[in-house]
Amino acid sequence: MRLFVSVDLPDDLAAPIADLQDGFADAGGLNFTDAEQAHLTLKFLGDVGEDRLPTLERELEAAVDDASVEPFTVRYGGLGVFPSLEYISVVWLGVEQGADELTRLHEAIESRTTAMGFEAEAHEFTPHVTLARMEHAGGKARVQELVRERDPTVGEATVEAIHLTESTLTDAGPIYSSVATVPLE
Repeated sequence: MRLFVSVDLPDDLAAPIADLQDGFADAGGLNFTDAEQAHLTLKFLGDVGEDRLPTLERELEAAVDDASVEPFTVRYGGLGVFPSLEYISVVWLGVEQGADELTRLHEAIESRTTAMGFEAEAHEFTPHVTLARMEHAGGKARVQELVRERDPTVGEATVEAIHLTESTLTDAGPIYSSVATVPLE
């Protein structure tokens, strides 16, 4: 199973995210994510055997306890890219409120999962929702312009749980399904 830990966005943010993506329609080279499956990844785990799921779920519950994060509001807004404006591989929607709580969750999850043998993140955590991946630089100048000039706010959502999410790769794109849900307390 290909797994990651996520905060899922509610259905009512799918349309505003799709509208935001539409603003990049004239930038060539972008492969857009499915706004209906919008999420914020707290930790990518990769391929995980089903036999590890019970332990992984217990460790995620412990990580939520470690983080001491109660349900909180996230305001999604702002644009950015990875790794830089000069070399764009991902275009993302940022977080205007709730970044501290998301970071605490990420750090607790990172600590627990690396102790289990999962690979440590190679870069600093930046809470974001992936809008598109850049497959070629044809629209690079347009993406740069939009990221510099636009500062959208997409909406708010209350985060009440984290999810252990399975990603099934298909020809039509990935399909995400929740394997386990860990509530915040």
